[in-house]
Amino acid sequence: MAAAWCLRWGLSRARPWLLPPSTHCPRRDLHEKVDGTEFQSIYSLDKLYPESRGLNTAWKVPVSRKGRVFVVDRLTISYCRSSGPGGQNVNKVNSKAEVRFHLATADWIAEPVRQKMAITHKNKINKSGELILTSECSRYQFRNLADCLQKIRDMIAEASQPAKEPSKEDTVLKRIRIENMNRERLRQKRINSAIKTSRRVDMD
Repeated sequence: MAAAWCLRWGLSRARPWLLPPSTHCPRRDLHEKVDGTEFQSIYSLDKLYPESRGLNTAWKVPVSRKGRVFVVDRLTISYCRSSGPGGQNVNKVNSKAEVRFHLATADWIAEPVRQKMAITHKNKINKSGELILTSECSRYQFRNLADCLQKIRDMIAEASQPAKEPSKEDTVLKRIRIENMNRERLRQKRINSAIKTSRRVDMD
């Protein structure tokens, strides 16, 4: 019994050297080459958005019925040091992504949508008229870049929604709120006036 156990134990330890290595790696499918190109990370744009393959295309944004294409080469993409997750790694790698484009000349966005975006997101537009978006939610560059592009897509989708007309109930509630606000403002004004009057000193 002891000899048989020792034989089984020896074969189990020597199996990695006796058997040939496996030809299939379970993670090899995640790192396949795309369209015969060089090695690409699993976080590359071609793998994050496989439905929109191309050299300069990230995805197709439903801006209009004509189905215009969202082109990456119309954007200015840069990377810098991140203050997000990653520990000391953030001090060594430019993982923070920054995407900017000139909003007024972005002809791939409809004019009414651009005007609404300029009003809604005016705090993200610099003096040159560029809309700037940043992301440092991840320690990977491509994830942060994808997050910035998704923010642009969400902005376009939000600005493309038609304005909702207020109902009669909303109009009445708004009028009541305004009246209450004015009434409270006048009440506080009378209180402040009474306080100032009580502080006056007669010079007689």
